[in-house]
Amino acid sequence: MALMDFIKKQFIDVLQWAEEGNGTLAWRFPMAEMEIQNGASLTVRDSQVAMFVNEGTVADVFQPGMYKLTTQTLPVLTYLKNWDKLFESPFKSDVYFFSTRTQLDQKWGTPNPITIRDKEFGIVRMRAFGIYSYHLVDPKTFYQKISGTRDIYTRDELEGQLRNTLVAGMTDLFGESGVSFIDMAGNQDEFGQAMMFKMKPLFAEYGLVLDSLVVQNVSLPEELQKVLDQKIGMNMIGDLQRYTQYQVANSIPDAAKNEGGLAAMGVGLGAGVGFGQVVGQAIAAATQPAAVGTGSTVSADEVVATLEKLHGLVEKGILSQAEFDTKKAELLKKLT
Repeated sequence: MALMDFIKKQFIDVLQWAEEGNGTLAWRFPMAEMEIQNGASLTVRDSQVAMFVNEGTVADVFQPGMYKLTTQTLPVLTYLKNWDKLFESPFKSDVYFFSTRTQLDQKWGTPNPITIRDKEFGIVRMRAFGIYSYHLVDPKTFYQKISGTRDIYTRDELEGQLRNTLVAGMTDLFGESGVSFIDMAGNQDEFGQAMMFKMKPLFAEYGLVLDSLVVQNVSLPEELQKVLDQKIGMNMIGDLQRYTQYQVANSIPDAAKNEGGLAAMGVGLGAGVGFGQVVGQAIAAATQPAAVGTGSTVSADEVVATLEKLHGLVEKGILSQAEFDTKKAELLKKLT
């Protein structure tokens, strides 16, 4: 009985891969000291490819299906083995199985910010991340460039190479496109499509097809993001000077509705005092810069702030342009 078991182990009549688990891209059939006999059965399941390798040379490749191994089904191996008409049995050959299933939800991203030249912000450091999917389509290329004679080659072993390739491609894409960070961040779908177009040839060099690529986020490091947020806030307000003027001009009519409010501005409604006089006093109070110490000069910031307030009153029709020019000249003299 032991002798029969020993004899059976020397010959292989069924070759197949159950593909247990997830993430294996290439698997070598365990030959040990065994040999393949004439007429052996080869089963290649859906989403698999099988390949015979003779002494380091790629021979026949089989797509999904069931095959009986003969000189007709192994033409390349027959040639390499110098078989004429007779199939030498048994024979030795390495048999590799490859998974062609789509590898979904593969993550890519910048482990550290990458430095790029942006036409709006100058030199900035940027982060980006997303997902992609691919599948193996050329087992010969994958074997020769990636998996080699390994017994097993997994998706995780390839992940770092693909991720770094994507990040490098993204950096080049930014440099070549000349598109600003703001425009790129606002058009992530188009950015992903452009990246995919650029990266497909690089994946093909490994025997892979890039099926999809999604950009989920494009951002700046926290300190740069704060600067960007400030810029966005200023753009939302518009002209900050005009906004300040608008606020000052609107405060006077509101204060006029309440005597206490006008008093807080340094004026009041007395007998015989018209509203025009009140407004004039309010203007004076609102636009009078505070003195610095005991001197008569004021700081440049105070002058600028006062001029902004005055300009707002001009736009509201409360102050004439001539009055504004006169007051402006007075304030500028105080800087000296």
